[in-house]
Amino acid sequence: MTTGPKITYAFKKILTGSDLSRRRLPFMAAETGTDGPVVWLTACSHGDEVGGIVIIQEIFRAIRKQNFLDKGTIYAFPLMNPVGFEAQSRHIPYSKEDLNRSFPGNARGSVGERLADLIFRTIVETEPVLVIDLHTDWKRSIPYTLIDMDPGAEYSQAYRLAEDVAYQSGLLIIRDTELLPASLSHALHHRHISCLTLELGESFVVNEKNISVGVKSIENIMAYLGMTAPLATAFQFPLPEFCRNRVLNYWQGPFAATSGIIRFLAKPGDIVKAGQPIARIYNTFGKLQETMKAREHGVVLGHTDSSVAFPGMPVMAFGIL
Repeated sequence: MTTGPKITYAFKKILTGSDLSRRRLPFMAAETGTDGPVVWLTACSHGDEVGGIVIIQEIFRAIRKQNFLDKGTIYAFPLMNPVGFEAQSRHIPYSKEDLNRSFPGNARGSVGERLADLIFRTIVETEPVLVIDLHTDWKRSIPYTLIDMDPGAEYSQAYRLAEDVAYQSGLLIIRDTELLPASLSHALHHRHISCLTLELGESFVVNEKNISVGVKSIENIMAYLGMTAPLATAFQFPLPEFCRNRVLNYWQGPFAATSGIIRFLAKPGDIVKAGQPIARIYNTFGKLQETMKAREHGVVLGHTDSSVAFPGMPVMAFGIL
């Protein structure tokens, strides 16, 4: 009789509240007992980014019900910022810290640094080949895989694997153009552990379409790493020819020069050319204040969540060459 992977659900203590209640970090594991890669799934470092929690639930449901894991081990922290999640806050409410700007953490530091230290030490101790960090983006955005800026030759082996895996995700691949030295991905690369981020739609709500995309993308990656049988058909998000098999650079701009109401002329997923009008800004009386134009040839990743523009504020994000 064939038995499936061993599934474990547990908690790690974060802190004890003033009312003596214990705050805990949910932990999940699926272990096959067969040699293979160790992969981590992490989600909800920002408390308003709930989609990743459900994606991890669905992956573990497939492992439990369909025996969808042949080799190796999947570990997960589905809810890294439980207090922020309950307060519907991006940050840690106690300290107003951004957990994803607190890594690798400090066991004697601030609330965020202590939580980051617990998460980071737990991940590193398992010696994973890959960490997939699940995030969400603006409300109106297309899903994409985000890889860090190249951390340099010393860490190139881990970074190259992350880049290779990104090509298997089935999503548009975007390279970050901002160095985030206290993010989970940056800290992991500096410990020679590969990490990539999946940006999957809007915050605050569970968008079932984005959940499906995230699950299929992770299934692609698991099959590529040999953790499951090869997929009959690998998932591929529909992308314009311009974007396929390319790594594009993240760019947030142009910035608004005036205040007013934004009316978009290009939608997420559209290809735009340099000089093409992408948005117009009107004042309260409907008078045109500004026509914003694309500065580069690229693909629209998403629209800002706000309908109001202010001088110096980005209103769209792009992937550009």
